[in-house]
Formats: sequence, structure tokens, C-alpha cells
Amino acid sequence: MKKLLIPALFALAVLGAAPVASAQKMNSAKMATKAPTYAVQPQLSTLGWEGKAVTHGHNGTISFTSGELLVKGNALVGGTVTVDMKSLKATDIKDAESQGKFVGHMTSDDFFGVEKFPTSTFKITSVAPIKGAAKDADNATITGEMTIKGVTQTISFPAKVGVKDGVAAASGKVKIDRTKFGLKYGSKSFFDSIGDKAINDDFDLTFNVIAKQ
Repeated sequence: MKKLLIPALFALAVLGAAPVASAQKMNSAKMATKAPTYAVQPQLSTLGWEGKAVTHGHNGTISFTSGELLVKGNALVGGTVTVDMKSLKATDIKDAESQGKFVGHMTSDDFFGVEKFPTSTFKITSVAPIKGAAKDADNATITGEMTIKGVTQTISFPAKVGVKDGVAAASGKVKIDRTKFGLKYGSKSFFDSIGDKAINDDFDLTFNVIAKQ
């Protein structure tokens, strides 16, 4: 818990004090070309996941390996992050044998196929302000290209972004339809007869990215 709390408090200090970080229209394709680069800090950043099936669900973590956020003035305008798919863990499974079986299946070709696709990436293409956003609420809509298992899809989601004193931060939650990336195992959308063995198509990612100049 302490490992997660410290990055969260660090991000809160940046995000809470920088509500103007998305106060203007930001088009990364145009602005990011001259934007300073802030290096993502994997040790301060967190990425959580949650997936559900008909009868149960699991949650856990994955680790960022590298990345950069592009900043212009006090605004986030672009960036790319890379995730180590081999770092996937289910934090709700305490038994070592069960953990090994679960992770082994999730990293197999049935799901993420990490031997062939060891990383996933997200590239920001635009950041647009959310007008009238409350101080503690999401203040921007991030759009970008997510690549999982070699498949790239464009997604958009709300987030809270901020830049202050050489530190850039972005946090939020995004829902991913795994079937759009070719992860069809256990999907009722493709296999009608699996009944209560079905696994939901959607899974959630909760992120907290910290980058320093």
C-alpha cells in the first residue's frame, strides 16, 4: 500500500496545483514538434487493471518501462508510454500456484502473447480541455493510439493532467475492449455457447503517470 500511496500523493501535488494545464486547445500533431520532453518515471508511475467474468473477476498491476510526455508551456500536448506485459500480476490472487497459472494463461497466446509481443504502447495524438471541469475532476480528454498484441486502435478517455515545476502528471481510468485487439478468448461476442464461462470483453486500466523534465 505504501508503494502505491507515495506516487499517488506526488501526483496529487502536481495535478491539484495545475488546473490550467489544459486551459487551451491542444493539438499534439502540431504542437508536439517543438515541445520539451519530460521523461516518464516508472518508479513513480502506476498502472492497474481489472477484468471480470460472469462468475468472478481479478485485478492487478502492470509496470511502465519507459516513455515521455511532451509539454508546451504548462500544457500536456503529447507523449508515448511503454508497458512491460511480462510484468503483469494479479494482486488479488495470494496463492503462488494459482498466481502462476493465472499469469501463465494471461501471457499466453490465448490473451496477450507476451513472448511475441512483450510490450504494449500508447501514443498521445491530442489533448483537449474539458470546459468547466471542477478542480478535482478530470480536466482533459486524451486521444491516442493504443497498441496491444501488435494491433493499434484509436481510443479517447477523460483524464486529469497537470504540469508544475518541471513535473508533468496524468491520471485517469480507461475502458478497453480487448476483442478489438484480437483477444477473443472466452468472449461471448464470438462464442455463444460458453455460458457462465464467458469473460467480459471490456477491462479497465487505471493509470497515474509521472514524468520529469
